[in-house]
Amino acid sequence: MYAARNLTWVNVEKLTEPLCGRFRPGHFRGVTTVCAKLFNIIAADVAYFGQKDAQQSLVIKRMVADLNMPLEIIVCPTVREPDGLAVSSRNQYLTDPQRKDAACIYKSLQKCRQLIDAGATDTQKITNEMLKVINQVSSIEIEYLSIVDAKTLQAVEHITGTILVAIAVRIGTVRLIDNILVDLRK
Repeated sequence: MYAARNLTWVNVEKLTEPLCGRFRPGHFRGVTTVCAKLFNIIAADVAYFGQKDAQQSLVIKRMVADLNMPLEIIVCPTVREPDGLAVSSRNQYLTDPQRKDAACIYKSLQKCRQLIDAGATDTQKITNEMLKVINQVSSIEIEYLSIVDAKTLQAVEHITGTILVAIAVRIGTVRLIDNILVDLRK
């Protein structure tokens, strides 16, 4: 993909700034560039991305739309382990105790959904309850826990429409991300 020093990059603005973008500068520039190159080389009609990488999926969708690329981006549901942990190649680097602790990530997301289903809309209160779940496990260091508009990724104070609840944590040296989409219109 990079035979020589690359001087051309594809950069999607705004959507790459919050969430993972705050902690991984330049990451999405690399993702969009390699995807644009791949889409161009293979003349793809359809590309599939996982919901687990919600921000990446949104960024790629925007790149494809902005550059009038003739392909469809389909976002597939997150695949989960029996305890709810999102399937990821990074899971293999967790020790057995860390792997057990990681299950609280999805438990916090489930807590969020329960609160919203019960009528909660204040994102600070919801976030505080999610933190109680995660903070029960001392091995987890939270990078971010955000409730954002599902299209713009901008933080919201009160839940309306469709929101993305996204979390990134570190367990030892392993960085894990997960999220859920919640649509109040359904």
